[in-house]
Amino acid sequence: MNPLISAASVIAAGLAVGLASIGPGVGQGTAAGQAVEGIARQPEAEGKIRGTLLLSLAFMEALTIYGLVVALALLLQILLFNPRKGKKYDKYVFRLGSWTCRFFFPL
Repeated sequence: MNPLISAASVIAAGLAVGLASIGPGVGQGTAAGQAVEGIARQPEAEGKIRGTLLLSLAFMEALTIYGLVVALALLLQILLFNPRKGKKYDKYVFRLGSWTCRFFFPL
């Protein structure tokens, strides 16, 4: 496999995880804040609000997991279909993707 394609796949994997976690992270923060406000206004409705909040948080977290699945698919295609396994550049390509995810999209 072309090293440029490998590098692009690893960078895309890092971007997939980072970008897939931005929206759900903001949404979860907003939902939790609104739930706390609702419970403060109506303490007797705490059970219904909490149940709805947990269900909606699970749906939002699923979006992040989908991004992780895409990233793993990109990385596994490099590992499984790379005819030049074990070459020296492979570890640098994977480090590049790791740094992309770590520094551009801190979680």
